[in-house]
Amino acid sequence: MKQHIEDDRFPEWRPFAEAVQERRPDTGTWCEAWTVRDIVIHQAGNAEELARVLGAHLEGEPVGTRSFEEREAPLRALGDADLWDALADRMANLNRVAAAADEVPADTDVAWTGRTMKVPWFAEHMREELVLHGWDITGDRDTPTAFQTALAEPWMTTHSVVAVGRPLLAKGAKQLQPGERVEARLRVAGSDDVLLSADVDSTTIGLTDPEGPATLETDDAARVLLLWGRRPGDPTRICSRVGPETLGQVRRLLSGY
Repeated sequence: MKQHIEDDRFPEWRPFAEAVQERRPDTGTWCEAWTVRDIVIHQAGNAEELARVLGAHLEGEPVGTRSFEEREAPLRALGDADLWDALADRMANLNRVAAAADEVPADTDVAWTGRTMKVPWFAEHMREELVLHGWDITGDRDTPTAFQTALAEPWMTTHSVVAVGRPLLAKGAKQLQPGERVEARLRVAGSDDVLLSADVDSTTIGLTDPEGPATLETDDAARVLLLWGRRPGDPTRICSRVGPETLGQVRRLLSGY
């Protein structure tokens, strides 16, 4: 089957493919403990599962979301060349399913990993994965990469908060002690604050008007990286007056998946 991945639907695909193919599979990345090969495995599993769940919904036969281990284990058995082909095939299939989903009302909810996502978020989520893990591969550069530019786009913050916010806080919240509570405002000049809170029983995250002092101030791209448990290469992009204890507490909460 001819692989067809639309540039306007997944504009980050080509830069991601180039970043992967310019490096050895065993090259380290900014995603701690993951090599380029590990990222390709993860992305192939993501594309397959997003297409499987959305496609089943379109066919009127909903399915549950499989765990990372269920979807990735078969991919780990593949050689590097076959693994790359598998990713390209799964991206092409996701492109096909996402195109079919254009006929469905955009506000339709589809079950996904213990929550629901709007139909357009499925393709958007794959785009976000390509941006984030593309940055993991390339890091920050003096001449901005496509991933650095995309990280600063408003949709990246919105998707991270609205579509992925709860699971992004879940891992960090498990580290909290009974009675411990974290509240923080992550501010970027000229945009809404990201307001988050967490204790051992619950987490909340949302976008809100800037009000009062910020817990930390940064730029759009760095804030997305922080939400996903990453750090920009230049620490001076993050400013805070709350002190090391509070700032450290917030950073531990934002530990990513």
